[in-house]
Amino acid sequence: MIQHVTVGGTRLRVSIEGRGRPLLLFNGIGASLELLQPFRRELRASETIVIDMPGTGGSATTALPRRFRGLSRLADAALDVLGYGGVDVLGVSWGGALAQEFALRHPRRVRRLVLAATSTGVLSVPGGPAALWVLATPRRYTSTTYFESVAPILYGGAFREDPGLLRRQGHLRFIHPPSVRGYLWQLAAGYGWTSLFRLHRVASPTLVLAADDDPIIPLVNARILAHRLPDARLRVIPRGGHLFLITHAEAVAPVVEAFLNGQSV
Repeated sequence: MIQHVTVGGTRLRVSIEGRGRPLLLFNGIGASLELLQPFRRELRASETIVIDMPGTGGSATTALPRRFRGLSRLADAALDVLGYGGVDVLGVSWGGALAQEFALRHPRRVRRLVLAATSTGVLSVPGGPAALWVLATPRRYTSTTYFESVAPILYGGAFREDPGLLRRQGHLRFIHPPSVRGYLWQLAAGYGWTSLFRLHRVASPTLVLAADDDPIIPLVNARILAHRLPDARLRVIPRGGHLFLITHAEAVAPVVEAFLNGQSV
């Protein structure tokens, strides 16, 4: 079910699917909720809630950028409007940073936390220069040719090995591309941000998911996260790239739900 809610004067597009314990998903930079569909389809015991952040998908672009703390307040208020209390939270890449900020600022909301393909922010081990250069603009969301040329460099993993994946899943990013200003605002949200010295305050049990072939977020960053968090476990996806949550959805979704159910992973 897709609906629109207005929070703090900003109109947000929200998708709610499935049945079970509520799971709030924070997407990657520039990505609309459609991009998470392959992963959401594999979840069997979760009601997933995805909010297009301002400037992405079907949500309005704000006049001024918001920092991660402002976006976490926006998500918290949206949950109130939607009638949710405590939730599990999963964040991927840029959304993983937002998920960390959300867990730090709204700890009573977060039952369990999953951090996928993400880092502690500016104080982390950077990805490859070629990948980071591609991330600087939203062009991959608007040009099919450009996306197909840079996907192996940017995402690694399955995109290096299976060119057909570009055609089978690449179309999802073109349904609702971000506005240029919205993308720049998301870049600005994380400017100078780090969670490194605050992670010890995260009370929620946390699953850190990472890939062994991620050009954007080298694997060592996941090890740092797992080390700094008080109650964390690390799971590495073999031959996974930055988008393993989507490309390996069939294998990763059961791991996530086992963790959310309190099982050993």
